[in-house]
Amino acid sequence: MEALVTIRLIHFLAAWLCGQVLLFAQPSGEPIFSFGVVADCQYCNIKVPKTAQRQYALSPKKLTACVEHLNRLELRFVVHLGDFIDRDFKSFGDVAPIYDKLKADHYHVLGNHDFSVADEYKAKVPAALGLKSRYYQFRYHGYRFIAMDGNDVSLHAYPASDPRHKAAQAFHKKLPSGTPSWNGAVGQAQLDWLKKALNEAKRAGERVILFCHFPVYPENVHNLWNAAEVLAVVRESRSVVAYMNGHNHAGNYGRLAKRHFVTFTGMVDTEETAYAVVNVHADRLEIKGFGRQKNMTLPIAGNGN
Repeated sequence: MEALVTIRLIHFLAAWLCGQVLLFAQPSGEPIFSFGVVADCQYCNIKVPKTAQRQYALSPKKLTACVEHLNRLELRFVVHLGDFIDRDFKSFGDVAPIYDKLKADHYHVLGNHDFSVADEYKAKVPAALGLKSRYYQFRYHGYRFIAMDGNDVSLHAYPASDPRHKAAQAFHKKLPSGTPSWNGAVGQAQLDWLKKALNEAKRAGERVILFCHFPVYPENVHNLWNAAEVLAVVRESRSVVAYMNGHNHAGNYGRLAKRHFVTFTGMVDTEETAYAVVNVHADRLEIKGFGRQKNMTLPIAGNGN
């Protein structure tokens, strides 16, 4: 009798453990969860020739179609990677209501063109995008998502009379000749915050995906002014699996020390749209591109600890 009870107990435990494994290990074809990515909607109400690379006035139509499509999918969230507008503060009022029709949680990352507004409006830009903080983080299903502000030190984010503008001028003067003025840098306070967030992710056994408007890798004219410094922090953390950005509308990709650096294609360019869905699997990130955005498969392993 005892032997029979023991056998039944073993069968029960085996079935329970098998169920737990299935709970966390999704079939290879099904993602654990998915999220949407849009970069450089960059709307403003100006007419340009049909041959122009940037078709600003088409962005509301493209964004509307994008939102309608993403609302038909099961997404945990959607992130816009900066340059929601091209210029003029009132442009936010034309495209923000479209983006806010997303059923999933939706976030913004600050881009340089988002600050292409009159000085009296620059401080109001984060609130116009629904941001309580210029950089922030959130967590979901074993992942920590960190949104960075690459305009922290920049010539466009603050009024000309602001001490931070003058500090950015001094910072830029020390950079190599020809360094673009339309990029920016991550300040020391934000770098310290990033290090703390990455350490917390390590202790929690989380994977990390970073969002920023500006790239840091590969080497490119669009990169952050202090890309090397930010890249050093990223490389110190084994939790980071990917860094995702916009800014370079043509798109780009690099891999460094098992970390993926993805520049998403800009929606504003040409008459064709561009956006993506990232499907998160246990061993990879599958980027499903729409329009001009390419499909990509990014292998990942472990939780970085």
